[in-house]
Amino acid sequence: MGAYIIAEIGINHNGDLNIAKQLIDIAKVAGCNSVKFQKRNPDVCVPEHQKGVMKDTPWGKMTYLDYKYKVEFGQGEYDEIDRYCKQNKIDWSASPWDLDSLEFLNQYDIPYTKIPSAMLTNNSLLKATSLTGRKIILSTGMSTLEEIDRAVNIIKGYEYSLLHCNSTYPAPVDELNLNCIKTLRDRYKCEVGYSGHEYGLTTTIASICLGATIVERHITLDRSMWGTDQMCSVEAQGLIKLVKGIRELESAIGDGNKIVTESEQVIKDKLRGK
Repeated sequence: MGAYIIAEIGINHNGDLNIAKQLIDIAKVAGCNSVKFQKRNPDVCVPEHQKGVMKDTPWGKMTYLDYKYKVEFGQGEYDEIDRYCKQNKIDWSASPWDLDSLEFLNQYDIPYTKIPSAMLTNNSLLKATSLTGRKIILSTGMSTLEEIDRAVNIIKGYEYSLLHCNSTYPAPVDELNLNCIKTLRDRYKCEVGYSGHEYGLTTTIASICLGATIVERHITLDRSMWGTDQMCSVEAQGLIKLVKGIRELESAIGDGNKIVTESEQVIKDKLRGK
């Protein structure tokens, strides 16, 4: 069993269910294990001072609160996402950004709940998520070890994994610090993965060498689409290359025992004699 690969759709669907389905199709073709969305109650998540701020959007000028509702999927969309993913035999989940959203997601049979880096210090959300009994995948971007310690102290005793992450969009390559994958694994003795926000694929693939068993990347139909996460997302061809690269690397790593392989033996017999 190789790394569990999550294609993060997030809000790159821009509120369009057809775009979401196209992204699910791409993730399935590429060989990803799961797609993931983001779920918010904008009334709770948008700070009061930002709710009335006007914003230019593809749908015209509107308040920031109205914009957040515009790109938010509700019951009907998630019912269809649930049906469509089951039909296509691919897992799905979503990151709840508040307790209302967690309660909303509890009606679906999803294999894990992903807590975004921004919510690592939201103790009530961590506790409530633990009580669902589902596996927790917790991203650790922009967090100190002390903050991660406090979060782990809440969710310990439940099934959880940690993802090393740099929360800059896009993340500078010289700030990725991939060795933190080993740091987290050694410190917390749990499954550790990598959530990448960098340009390019090489560093994400390389996370496998450092022990990542979960890999997450944002995906998009086109990086030039409108939206804050589009530019640092992976398009279809890139996602196919990413998954192929991860699977090839997993196959190539081996167990470290130095032996003469079956194919080498033929060459050895030829060049050295039997």
